Amino acid sequence: MTINGFLIFIICLLIFDWLLSLIVEKLNLKNVQTEIPEEFVGIYDEEKYVQSQKYLKENTRFELLQSHIMLPVTIGFIVFGGFRWVNDIAQKITANTILSGLVFCGILMVFMKIISLPFSIYNTFVIEETYGFNKTTPKTFILDILKGLLLTAIIGAPIFALVIWFFDKFELAWLYSWGALAVIQIIILFIAPVVILPLFNKFTPLEEGELRESIKNFASGQKYKLSGIFKIDGSKRSTKSNAYFTGFGKTKRIALFDTLIENHTAGELVSVLAHEIGHAKLGHIKKSIIISFASSLLMFFILSLFITRPGLYQAFQIEGTPVYAGLIFFFFLYAPINMILGLFGNIISRRNEYQADRFAAENTKKPGDLIDALKKLSVDNLSNLTPHPLKVFLEYSHPPVLERVKALKKFDLR
Repeated sequence: MTINGFLIFIICLLIFDWLLSLIVEKLNLKNVQTEIPEEFVGIYDEEKYVQSQKYLKENTRFELLQSHIMLPVTIGFIVFGGFRWVNDIAQKITANTILSGLVFCGILMVFMKIISLPFSIYNTFVIEETYGFNKTTPKTFILDILKGLLLTAIIGAPIFALVIWFFDKFELAWLYSWGALAVIQIIILFIAPVVILPLFNKFTPLEEGELRESIKNFASGQKYKLSGIFKIDGSKRSTKSNAYFTGFGKTKRIALFDTLIENHTAGELVSVLAHEIGHAKLGHIKKSIIISFASSLLMFFILSLFITRPGLYQAFQIEGTPVYAGLIFFFFLYAPINMILGLFGNIISRRNEYQADRFAAENTKKPGDLIDALKKLSVDNLSNLTPHPLKVFLEYSHPPVLERVKALKKFDLR
């Protein structure tokens, strides 16, 4: 084993990430308040509120256990030549660089899936089951895994192969890779609602009635065109609720979980969708796509600076500089930059959420409906109402619900 600067740096990063997560989660648990916040009195009963705190604590303990196990497994895999062993297998199977890369990445992906499987099973069938959320059957659970692997093979493998080919053939490979990936991302935005998402959920056109008419009327009033309003069978996996907009252009559609429809009034649902329309009308979606493209451009450029460095490969005990391995190893180095970009991304996202809330309040003229919807969603999902500020800063893409409720209450729409 060769100890070099890359290896020391990567191990320090892994330990730092583990330590930071440990500190943040401990602070988050200490920040739990036993008294129900004033805004939720009458919404959260005492028993339900205690249950939400137990749910938070159990999830936190489980996540920390996971990180305590994964840290030594990851470091051990690096130090004891796990990547070298996988690369030896890949190169024995085929001498072709692209095929070797696909085998190398495929073995690693299956290995990670096997390691994470017990955690996923416990989370779904023990924790989520205990708190009344889980509706996933073993059959659905297995099918989801197989479908995920199939999608990775159909979409991920060709993209990975293309990037290997670029870096193997062209001096400006980082720029070509970025351009190709940007085009593919745009294509996926268009096809996801009609090709990918239906693999996991059944999309049924929302039946005629008050809710459908209310949504259509609001969207029409905002000159926001929709290709469809759909109900999806989220209840086959969980009792938790959600709603989202997906697609682009002619594939743009609204997706409402059946559990959401069951638990909310038409006015509350319109306010939730008004919030989502607000993101589009305020340009948040386009800006987020631009930011994503800019971030990936930076990533590919920095990748080009390290992809040929022998020291990076030596840290993982790999002989030579096979491009496919470098693509994987680079992400260990990129973690600090990715974290910083994530922090800025979350700051922008939280600001956008406040703006979309205001858009919904002003255009429905009923901020109370959105407040009620947010409160119900929080109770139904046993959300943590009082996260620690450091956890919010580091991880939250949405402001804490209490802050959103307080902001909505300040709107004077008379």
